[in-house]
Amino acid sequence: MAFLKEKYNKEVVSKMMEMFGYKNKMAVPKITSVVVNVGFGKQITDKTKEEREKIQNHILEILTAITGQKPSLRKARKSIAGFKLREGLPIGAVVTLRRQRMNDFLERLISLSLPRTRDFKGIDKKSIDNSGNLTIGFKDVSSFPEVKFEKEKEAFSLEATIKTTAKNKDEGIQLFKLLGFPMKM
Repeated sequence: MAFLKEKYNKEVVSKMMEMFGYKNKMAVPKITSVVVNVGFGKQITDKTKEEREKIQNHILEILTAITGQKPSLRKARKSIAGFKLREGLPIGAVVTLRRQRMNDFLERLISLSLPRTRDFKGIDKKSIDNSGNLTIGFKDVSSFPEVKFEKEKEAFSLEATIKTTAKNKDEGIQLFKLLGFPMKM
């Protein structure tokens, strides 16, 4: 299942060296990590402690299935009355993927999840920041094959940020195009 890594080493490096004039193949941008995060947000406000824990455990279970790694909880730093938020209350979960788990996740993302996403027409170039990092948001997790749609009670959204060593947006766009990410023209 090392298709993405193999493609990077055989095709992407040589094409990027030719396009941008790199002298050394170590200067070619590469993907360093993938950060997947979920905010609990409105799902846990106005709930009892037991209901909150049940929802959190359900979301953590699904996030673990999607990424293959246990997520870590993020807690609120301070209380905000307008959002019904108390200091120390878990408000999200995050997973940072590297190496093999990152490659496995990206292969499933490119070949299975993105094509299954409803009304998907390609990744917009605006999703890539000036440092060449790509951020993709999913309104619901039903496009991931690890999630059983029949079992899913409440839909929640997640965000995946793919971090690269690219120095600018153009390098990032070309890297993602050559790796096979479905980009809008």
